[in-house]
Amino acid sequence: MKVSDILRVKGDSPLFTIDPSESLSHAVNTMATMMEHGNLVGLLTFREVIMALHRHDGALGDAKVRSAMDDHPLTCTPDHEIDQVRHMMVESHSRYIPIVENGKLKGVISFYDVAKAVLDSHNFENKMLKAYIRDWPNEEAGAQAQPAKG
Repeated sequence: MKVSDILRVKGDSPLFTIDPSESLSHAVNTMATMMEHGNLVGLLTFREVIMALHRHDGALGDAKVRSAMDDHPLTCTPDHEIDQVRHMMVESHSRYIPIVENGKLKGVISFYDVAKAVLDSHNFENKMLKAYIRDWPNEEAGAQAQPAKG
């Protein structure tokens, strides 16, 4: 299974982006992937906002998005295998990963999206194996159906 499979299931949900020079309080209202001149330059998640709030004693004031965003977010392409992305996200403790293809943002998937895709895949496999086992020919019935030698 590939990342493109998750993007296909998620559909064309809108991506909200914001310029890194915007105020952090405005971004909190949007919680966005950061774009500058059409290129991904950062990612702002709840984690970064909470850390910024902590640094500023609970107030965002006029802090800019650039001061809080992850300016080197982990990314992948639609062709990445889900297992590879899952390992990348676990190792880096990333809850969200932007999907970039040919320099263009294609979407953002969450750890939940990856976990759900893996679980759905395993459930489907499990059903197929159970159906296969249920339809397994009975060896005794097969032996009785054999013609007598003679």
